[in-house]
Amino acid sequence: MGEPRTIAPNAPLECLHAGRHLRLVQRGGWEWVERIRGSGVVAIVALTPKAKLILVEQFRAPVGCRVIELPAGISGDIQGQESEGLIVAAKRELLEETGYVAKRWQELTAGPSSAGLTNEVVTFFLASDLTRQGAGGGDASEDIEVHQVPLAGIDAWLRERQNAGRLVDPKVFAGLYFLSSRGQ
Repeated sequence: MGEPRTIAPNAPLECLHAGRHLRLVQRGGWEWVERIRGSGVVAIVALTPKAKLILVEQFRAPVGCRVIELPAGISGDIQGQESEGLIVAAKRELLEETGYVAKRWQELTAGPSSAGLTNEVVTFFLASDLTRQGAGGGDASEDIEVHQVPLAGIDAWLRERQNAGRLVDPKVFAGLYFLSSRGQ
């Protein structure tokens, strides 16, 4: 093992490649991915009054299969709404993806999604006192299936989905941790 590399935070940032949504950048020999538009990422731990966790399932091209996830999205990625706040984005994404709105919101934590790959920081919110106001399913570019999973049987449900070839985003387990630490 070599010596840890120290990268000066003021070293020049070089763009190695830019696509429509992402760019690969480098600073001091360290490469990572950044979003071109967006100011943050939100993940929503959405809990119904009947103790059901709302999860979404959709095909994710990078892993080549359907993935079980918390409702989530990007803040500030819509043209004309670049300064959109995280809580505003969380409310928008919950309704868009699941059809639910929440009366109560609480910020839980924030942290890097993959600190060695991207500068993206995910902010988790707890959404409770949910009511259904729409069908959900995402916007025109998405094909999202909405699941209402009773907390009492969620471990078995997740295992069944994995056995059926689905991947489970680890943020789901983080969301379950937050619920269990609050006595949910």
